[in-house]
Amino acid sequence: MSERISEADVAKVARLARLHLTGEEVQRMTAQLGGMLEHFADVDALDLAEVEPMTQPYPLVNVLRDDVVAPSLDRAEVLAAAPSAEDGRFRVPPIIGLEG
Repeated sequence: MSERISEADVAKVARLARLHLTGEEVQRMTAQLGGMLEHFADVDALDLAEVEPMTQPYPLVNVLRDDVVAPSLDRAEVLAAAPSAEDGRFRVPPIIGLEG
């Protein structure tokens, strides 16, 4: 049993969260949460004054390529092959608001 959290604490939080825990589940959760709190206490005991805060341990690298203008399909040719086009764009049937 952890000194940092009691079965009554776990039962109260479970009740507030509308969780229905058996007595055995309350005991198991108390032990598990107690273990976590002990680990957090170990971390709190470390001298981290010289450690710079970070959001993640590895530097972010952008894996996207640069945008480069390149030759592509002719707009008029593509729109001519479309089933329906209007004002230089593809025309598609509406799908929102239709009663099904």
